[in-house]
Amino acid sequence: MIRVENLHKLFGGFHAVDGASLEIAPGSITGLIGPNGAGKTTLFNVIAGHYLPTSGHVWLGEEEITGLPPHELFHKGLLRTFQIAHEFSTLSVRENLMMVPPRQSGEDLWSAWFRGGQVAREEEEIHQKADEVLEFLTISHIADEKAGNISGGQKKLLELGRTMMTDARVVFLDEVGAGVNRTLLNTIADAIVRLNQERGYTFVVIEHDMDFISRICNPVICMAEGKVLAEGTLDEIKANEQVIEAYLGTGLKNKVVAEVGHV
Repeated sequence: MIRVENLHKLFGGFHAVDGASLEIAPGSITGLIGPNGAGKTTLFNVIAGHYLPTSGHVWLGEEEITGLPPHELFHKGLLRTFQIAHEFSTLSVRENLMMVPPRQSGEDLWSAWFRGGQVAREEEEIHQKADEVLEFLTISHIADEKAGNISGGQKKLLELGRTMMTDARVVFLDEVGAGVNRTLLNTIADAIVRLNQERGYTFVVIEHDMDFISRICNPVICMAEGKVLAEGTLDEIKANEQVIEAYLGTGLKNKVVAEVGHV
């Protein structure tokens, strides 16, 4: 689904992504882990078009998408969420979802004036789809609440819901568990697994919570200092000497299980 080849991103003299290469298989839920400053979010930003790479290539399927802006990638089915949720705070949760589908007739002034019936029918269809998404995510009870008033975990669910309002092929989730209580985190995990199994979504997940990664992700890719260090199951990653060194600054294997979940 995604292929990254020898990707570099420099900020002045700082090499945030340093020759990273990886592949994301269609239909997978891939975990991306690594210590703070490893380059994970920068890699996401380059793939998703928020940063131009210094060099290297990115493919979506057989199409090279290197350097394409986010709005073009959105129409190709590549979406991402952020560590801090980006909601329209004064709109309701339902309205946040209804904003997503592209090319709505009501966005055109001519249609709004002279094709009111078409606009109304389309809006009703989008309204119904939004309600289906809210039910899927078990947050129908906050449909009419202003998005700025809901909890951090509910905002993460809302961001996930927005990916369901369009034809997503691959979704990049950046620290979806940050600041989320365990109950809501379990709800998010369940939703990701269902979207993967029932709708064929491909996910790439940055997360520091190793329990969360262990529950939903296979394979797991570990980065450090802008490079890809290892790929495999989480148990294989935990046993990798380079990974242990990157997390702990030591080669002591007996520390990794105790420490890696708290990094």
